[in-house]
Amino acid sequence: MATKVAQMTKDELREMIEATIEQKLAELLGDPDEGLPIRKQVHDRLLRQKQAVAAGERGQPFRDVVRRTGLE
Repeated sequence: MATKVAQMTKDELREMIEATIEQKLAELLGDPDEGLPIRKQVHDRLLRQKQAVAAGERGQPFRDVVRRTGLE
């Protein structure tokens, strides 16, 4: 199903752009830690995060994190 940008909501367009940027950065930068061993605790946490994202959960908005940490 092809969707035209003109038919998308502002939020849908933002999500599409964010996903595209994230994918491209992953392609360009890769994972510098690939192949290195990690602790089981870290592995389990990453697995839970991956499952949460796959279920549609998203992290905190960047602007909220910036405000909370005082980086404004």
